[in-house]
Amino acid sequence: MKKLFLSIIPVLLAVSGFCQELQPVKLDNDVTVSLFPGYQKKDTLNQSTYSANALDGYMIVIRQANAKDNTPLKKASDLNKALKTYVKGIQAESENSVAENVRDTIVGQLKAKVFTLKTDNGGDVTLRDFLLLYTQDVTYTFEYVYTDNTAAYAKKEGKAFFSSIRLGQDMIWTDQYQSRATGLSSINKLEIFGAGALVLVLVIVLVTRKKKPALG
Repeated sequence: MKKLFLSIIPVLLAVSGFCQELQPVKLDNDVTVSLFPGYQKKDTLNQSTYSANALDGYMIVIRQANAKDNTPLKKASDLNKALKTYVKGIQAESENSVAENVRDTIVGQLKAKVFTLKTDNGGDVTLRDFLLLYTQDVTYTFEYVYTDNTAAYAKKEGKAFFSSIRLGQDMIWTDQYQSRATGLSSINKLEIFGAGALVLVLVIVLVTRKKKPALG
């Protein structure tokens, strides 16, 4: 038992050391994330890709500028549809892959989508944890890759990675979609209430006529 405990100590220290060595990396004026030292950056047309090795996996961050003529999303439901489309697109890129545990989360004041892409390569299972963050101007993809053999320790590294994402204070929901309005518009409500009031008046008039005694 003592030998087992001693064998675990180096692993715990390694994970602790990893968390301490994470260094903030500024993706732009709005978003910062912490990566393992020695990360690499590759710039292509409208896209910057950051990659870094970790103890039990590796990290990938993609900053993709959206098209200038990108149609603004109007409502939260439009944002949800857009994020679902991204998830399906990522899943379609890899054969024998399934998107699991797809759910919503909040980063700062913005809504994001998280999920795990599980790829079975004939016994060798690769797991890729994703966090997708969409804004009108830029789409951010945060990814942590590991195998099922290292999942127990990799989850801790991944949590430290995703928890390090920081947004500028001026980034709010309007950076993702235009309106929080739900249901009927003010004009439609006025039309309905006005029609209801008119019907009520007509009912009162009819009832009054019925109660009025006939002249003999």
